[in-house]
Amino acid sequence: MSALPLFPVTTVGSWPRPGAVLASWRALRSGEISPERHERAVDNAVREAVEAQHRAGVDLVTDGEQARDNFYSFVADKLDGVRLMTLAEMLEHVEDKEGFSRLLDTLDVPAFSIRNPTCVGRVRAREPLVLPDLERLRRHTGRPIKVTLPGAYLLTRAMWVPELSREAYDSKEALGRDVVAILREEVARLAAAGADFIQLDEPVLTELVFSQGQTRTFMCASLAARGDPSDELRWAVEMLGEVLASAAGVRTGLHVCRGNWSRDERTLLRGRYAPLAPWLAQVPVTQLVLEYATPRAGEVISPGDKELGLGVVNPRSEDVEAPEQIVARVEAALQVVPRERVFLNPDCGFGTFSARPINDAETAERKLAAMVEAARRLRGA
Repeated sequence: MSALPLFPVTTVGSWPRPGAVLASWRALRSGEISPERHERAVDNAVREAVEAQHRAGVDLVTDGEQARDNFYSFVADKLDGVRLMTLAEMLEHVEDKEGFSRLLDTLDVPAFSIRNPTCVGRVRAREPLVLPDLERLRRHTGRPIKVTLPGAYLLTRAMWVPELSREAYDSKEALGRDVVAILREEVARLAAAGADFIQLDEPVLTELVFSQGQTRTFMCASLAARGDPSDELRWAVEMLGEVLASAAGVRTGLHVCRGNWSRDERTLLRGRYAPLAPWLAQVPVTQLVLEYATPRAGEVISPGDKELGLGVVNPRSEDVEAPEQIVARVEAALQVVPRERVFLNPDCGFGTFSARPINDAETAERKLAAMVEAARRLRGA
């Protein structure tokens, strides 16, 4: 693992996409430009995202997920048997159309601007999922690198639409086995290539414990969970363990939030992490990357023997948190976490969905700079 200072500052992953790369995405999909020309636009966007992190003073850099439509849908471009569908298109196939439509309205989710990877055949990898992202990022930074991947549980729940998936798989568990194999191989590639930090994103885990068995997250609206949330959590932990078995010697993290698709906090889940704690303790990761910058999260719980990626700024707000406010949040966390195990990060990404960023790049950079100043003060304390 790369040497990092006390209280390392990083991001959760996504960064607002500049207009040029969004236009390039549209032109690529319509066949107006070549993949090579689009790659140049992506490379420029990554460079801009990295430069912003460098200016702010971030210790552990990400590529801003500039090559992705959103944090999990991009796999459709890398996998056979997966089709990218807008939520409006999915509405035509889910069993409970009225319920799904009502869910999108309630959660403030734009049905035409967010795309979901949907299983329509046997799922096989045509190419590495994010190894090219790591290689591209290395051209723009000499600092330690974090690479993000959607977790196996998230992908399986998002991809499984029974009306479309059952021709290829007789159950979601069968689909999950192929998803695990693909992610495990990708983690092995990233570890061999020298990634400093591999983060798996599993935001759906909070939906299991905070929504009393009712689907509250549009990413899994097509899949009803088992009646007992513990069965789903056990399955998720098993899959995470299998994926991470290929990550020996690399710092790994598990990011769990409560949703990051709207600025309206009322539409997002709320509740302490305590119900998840026994399950998170079983996941063989180095670090838990958790959101704590809003009252919805409650007080900080101990991560046990793991590091804590402490969410200290809200990526959805226009206000930039003052360094002293961030310091106070960290000091409160130090009551239950040793200082050498605390990383500072936003609660979630700044640009979860490419066509609907949760914030602008200027505000995001100012929030990172405030985190860096807070870390500087904490190191001198």
